[in-house]
Amino acid sequence: MSENARRLHVHTFGNPVGVPVLALHGVSGHGARWAPLAEAVPELRWIGVDLRGHGRSPWSPPWNIEQHVADAIAVLDRLEIEDVAVVGHSFGGAVAVHLARTAPERVERLVLLDPAIGLDPDDMLETAEDTRTDESFPDLEAARADRADRWKGVDAALVEAEVAAHLAHFEGRWEWRYLRSAAVVAWNELARPAVVPPAGTPTLILPATRGDFVEQAWLDQCGAALGNDLTVAEIEAGHMLFLERTDEVAAHIREFILG
Repeated sequence: MSENARRLHVHTFGNPVGVPVLALHGVSGHGARWAPLAEAVPELRWIGVDLRGHGRSPWSPPWNIEQHVADAIAVLDRLEIEDVAVVGHSFGGAVAVHLARTAPERVERLVLLDPAIGLDPDDMLETAEDTRTDESFPDLEAARADRADRWKGVDAALVEAEVAAHLAHFEGRWEWRYLRSAAVVAWNELARPAVVPPAGTPTLILPATRGDFVEQAWLDQCGAALGNDLTVAEIEAGHMLFLERTDEVAAHIREFILG
């Protein structure tokens, strides 16, 4: 295990002896975002990792999917967890699928929340270029307003929790706690050709109807590979579906993981 992987920051929630769930966040996110969902399904042992380049984990490269997969496996090794259910949102969904393909013996089942996989390269170029521009704020109120605008439909209390957990003060300005270079690389990674979970992996996919990330063609590929091991249920929400429709997403996860 590398020293950087050993030092990845981990947030734990729920039942410490429950079924373990490794939760992987999206670009610019962090592991504490899983707290509301963990509170809604407290029977599970939630392990939310700050991905490399995000939150309180090391920011040193590389930031590609292979490294994120290696980091996730290292965390499981450190916690002495042989196999786990993996929940991934957005970019975390892409990492989750690659993790299942790399180490299928470690992934008992997959839950993909509006996963971002095989996205249009031109769109990713535009998004990466936008990410390179400054995104700092003069005060907390400006950051709060920005997050509320981006997270339409998410309760104000969760916006406030995001500000408390993820905003940091750097050289007189406020910034979200992630490395812009790592985010640019993540958008590059999402322009890779789409892959699907390996055959035999029970997989639940929850596309957000207003998310505009999950393509029907990819769902069809998943269905061809997984057959009866695939469950798809649309959630009437934006991309942050697990914060906007926490109880609904939690009900699907509880049924899928705990039966």
